[in-house]
Amino acid sequence: MAKSAAAPVTDGLPTERRRWATAAIFTALAMASLDTAIANIALPAIATDLHVSPADVVWVVNVYQIALVATLLPLGALGEIVGHQRIYLGGLVLFTLASLGCALAWSLPSLLVARALQGLGASGVMSVNTALVRFVYPSRMQGRGFGHNALVVATAFTLGPTIASAILAVGHWPWLFAINLPFGLIAILIGMRTLPETPRAVHAFDFFGALLAAGCLGCFIIGISSAAHKASPIPVIAELAAALLLGVMLTRRQANHPAPMLPMDLFRRAMFALSAGTAVCSFAVQGLAFVSLPFYFEDVLMRSQVETGFFMTPWPLVVAFMAPIGGRLSDRYPAGVLGGLGLALLGIGMALLALLPASPGVANIVWRMAICGVGFGLFQTPNMKAIMSSAPPHRSGSASGIVATARLVGQTSGAALAALCFSLAGRSGAGYALALGAGFAALGSIMSFLRLTVSR
Repeated sequence: MAKSAAAPVTDGLPTERRRWATAAIFTALAMASLDTAIANIALPAIATDLHVSPADVVWVVNVYQIALVATLLPLGALGEIVGHQRIYLGGLVLFTLASLGCALAWSLPSLLVARALQGLGASGVMSVNTALVRFVYPSRMQGRGFGHNALVVATAFTLGPTIASAILAVGHWPWLFAINLPFGLIAILIGMRTLPETPRAVHAFDFFGALLAAGCLGCFIIGISSAAHKASPIPVIAELAAALLLGVMLTRRQANHPAPMLPMDLFRRAMFALSAGTAVCSFAVQGLAFVSLPFYFEDVLMRSQVETGFFMTPWPLVVAFMAPIGGRLSDRYPAGVLGGLGLALLGIGMALLALLPASPGVANIVWRMAICGVGFGLFQTPNMKAIMSSAPPHRSGSASGIVATARLVGQTSGAALAALCFSLAGRSGAGYALALGAGFAALGSIMSFLRLTVSR
């Protein structure tokens, strides 16, 4: 675990050091991924304890998500200048300290401030996460590394509600945040000794561009979240229009920048653009499914909450199983083929769920959810590798930021579209949301196969 020299790593770390470095990277990633699910479970307890309404306590989740998404691109770009490991460790330190702030919060405003800082810390972790994986693993093993990365996210997504429920069964809601402290401290200590030095760009950081990028993505997330909560059309339109305006201003400002924060230089590469597009489509499917399916199972199929939790498990569980397999396959086969087949399977699974009979048996539901998990798991790791390998090493930070941004924008957009389906069609909206998800999967599959016709 000796610290490396200042020279940037060229093709991965030695085996022993790589194991310690990935332990630090994946521990922090698991913490950041778990925290949204954990907070969702705790909302009723927080509302009761702090004497606030359900509408107000939802901001405990919203401020975290807004701070996270709004700063992914600026922090990814900053990582290219100061070193990805510095952004990662700084984000992890802030996340850990903010977790302590959440645990000690005495009112809703104090909790919201701590959650916003926690979201900023999580952004530091997620914005450069895949960039660090690229430098930690040698090129021959990068598919395996990205597979392990996807496995951590899928496992955290699967176990998050269970972990939160177990903690709440024996303790108060502040313990949901306090539990981050020992893991955060251990990851910080290991990371300081083992994370690699990464190449640094010589251009200056565009602070005004960072504000434009944060404002653009922040307004977009607020706008579609407002639409999902059936807000008045006027503020929703204003928020989305502000996002568009700030995006145009950012693009014009950075038109001649050597490494633009909104990486238009990378989007001119067909492989990168198609891979990012397929990522947004796939996570929109996930957002549509995970919002609509609980209502579908409980309100349409008349299943209990316990049964619904059981039915939701096969998808992320199979994804966790498939992620390392997809990583190994991506070292041998093109991402266009693996991603296209994976999204085709995901679309078939979504269509089969939408066409469930009126009174399906348990097995009838489970095997359909498992098909979705196989498809999503087969797609995810090869696509992540395609995004990162289609960007040059010195642009790894921006590429890593796009990986995280595509995931969160896709999930949030899918959730908003599911809410829209419910607003327009009532209980029947769940079926329409699943059908819409099948359409997004089909579009993503076509885009993935198109990658076979382009070069990196």
